Amino acid sequence: MAKTDLDALGFNLRSVRQFLGPEIDVMAVVKANAYGHGAVECSRRLKAERVKFLAVAILEEALELRQGAIEGEILILGGIWPEQAAAVLENDLTPVICRMDSAEALDSLAREHSRRQKIHIKIDTGMGRIGVPFSQVGEFAQAIAQFKNIEVEGLMTHFASADDLSQSDFTNFQIDRFGSAVETFADVGIRPAILDLANSPASVAFPRSRSGLVRLGGILYGLGGDILPNVPLPELKPVLSVTSEVGFLKEVSAGESLGYGRTFAAQRDSIIATVPIGYADGYPRVLSNKGEMIVLGKKAPVVGRVSMDWTILDVTHIQTVEVGTKVTVIGRDGVECISAEDLAADADTISYEITCGFSRRVARRFGQE
Repeated sequence: MAKTDLDALGFNLRSVRQFLGPEIDVMAVVKANAYGHGAVECSRRLKAERVKFLAVAILEEALELRQGAIEGEILILGGIWPEQAAAVLENDLTPVICRMDSAEALDSLAREHSRRQKIHIKIDTGMGRIGVPFSQVGEFAQAIAQFKNIEVEGLMTHFASADDLSQSDFTNFQIDRFGSAVETFADVGIRPAILDLANSPASVAFPRSRSGLVRLGGILYGLGGDILPNVPLPELKPVLSVTSEVGFLKEVSAGESLGYGRTFAAQRDSIIATVPIGYADGYPRVLSNKGEMIVLGKKAPVVGRVSMDWTILDVTHIQTVEVGTKVTVIGRDGVECISAEDLAADADTISYEITCGFSRRVARRFGQE
């Protein structure tokens, strides 16, 4: 079971707001099912905490929020295809634009409906992924200025390495480039109300990137021990915990092998617990023979390969384990704790990938501790 502590989510938002100051507004990023935490439920709580702007990656995520009765501003960070323009207008969404064909489709459809369509424009200042190439900003601005039914509500960019203070020169270079792009748009009469630069790392480490609105994702979910730079941070609480239970318990003799490939052989007579969670649920296979889970307040090592549906633990050192005993995959049990960052470190990835990875096979619960 994956449990999302909505009170912890609210706490993190308030903590970050206090850290940034009252003049900074927050856009809450709820893409990828709110980083695996439950997009509709998290959005509902964030709206209750007076968040005005929500952000998703794709149109389908925005439609899921609308179907969940989430109202207000929803920004589609990944932009849209031209054929998705009608859904944008019908559902009162705001796309990020960096392609002229998408802008043309929105302008044409908005004109047919005698309305103006809000957009944000993304400038590629050095991320190298999507966005109007910096060398083409002038040409793009002039073209956008010709559209009568498009309202440029915001200009934005995205940082490549704001989490790495050794690359601060490049982050500041991106900030300077963005300022130049803003001036270029102003030269053709486009002066949007929103200038949007900072992601979670930049918002805490680069005050000059806070242009009135910051885009916060992982930090809201209490993630970032492995993402956020080594600077003073707001107090954060983990939002997600994941638990399972012992599904099978047996004794094995020294020398017996366990799991696919027989990669583990017991070095002693052992008590082995099999837990019904595997890589199909989001527990990474790379944690085979090196992960840990918590059973009755003690850490138990993963032995053998993590399979699609099961993970095997050595619980020889833990007394009174039985079928049905709770197993903590992410979270705290007594003095022991395993975080998403801990799993990420063992899996050579980042905490975002861990929390996003838990599949729909994992039951969900929303509430508080």
